[in-house]
Amino acid sequence: MFTGITQWFNDLTTNPSATLITLAYTAVAILFSLILHECAHGWVAYKCGDPTAKMLGRLTLNPLKHLDPIGTICMLFLHVGWAKPVPINPRNFRRFRRDYILVSLAGIITNLLLFLLSLIISALLCKFMYDPELLEYAREKGLQNNLLDIYHMIFPNAVYGGVFDIVSPNVRAGCEWMLYVQRLFLMLAQMNLGLAIFNLIPVPPLDGYRFLDMFVFKGRLAMERSTMNIIQIAFLVICMSGLLSNFLGTVNGAVFGFFSNFIAHII
Repeated sequence: MFTGITQWFNDLTTNPSATLITLAYTAVAILFSLILHECAHGWVAYKCGDPTAKMLGRLTLNPLKHLDPIGTICMLFLHVGWAKPVPINPRNFRRFRRDYILVSLAGIITNLLLFLLSLIISALLCKFMYDPELLEYAREKGLQNNLLDIYHMIFPNAVYGGVFDIVSPNVRAGCEWMLYVQRLFLMLAQMNLGLAIFNLIPVPPLDGYRFLDMFVFKGRLAMERSTMNIIQIAFLVICMSGLLSNFLGTVNGAVFGFFSNFIAHII
């Protein structure tokens, strides 16, 4: 985590405008992704017969109701994190096992849908903002994916770094503002994919653990509260150390590349 903080500080001193743009994108993406993830849990639980989240005011877009300070900081600097879990009472479910599985998967499915929607919007924006000559060249060479590659290529990252002179010759006049919009949607796609993959890890209290417990083991993975607390603290230390970052980054990059290759064909 300290490496991430140091990097943010160095970027702020060397290129403050680009760093502030990046910070604004990241903050919006974190708020939007985490809040909708938790609201999805509460909404599905409500539809399954449990009004706990609704009664406690958690079916809201108010970030103060959802954001966990440590989880948000980890999300900002490590790109893995969490929000306050939405309280549920499984005893209210109409069909216990089915509804428990649905509630567990609700946040992950929501993030995956937001990932795909954001990536599709980013691809459609390319059709409007880039010159036809560039798009035709990209199609001929099979390089449409490069226009969506948030990790390596210069086009989306030029906005991320504020290097507009790289892309400006290839952007239609009057469409420069679309670069900002596309960058935001690419950041949303990256953030939501990262949240979905992170929450698939079968460690309590993540969704992957609850799904594994109920779907595979039919509730037999129940632990003592003290044991679960120890596991959660150990997992928190691992997250804050950055040990998961490289692994999750590799997985995220592979999945992002696969779907962007597929979706880029609409450009």
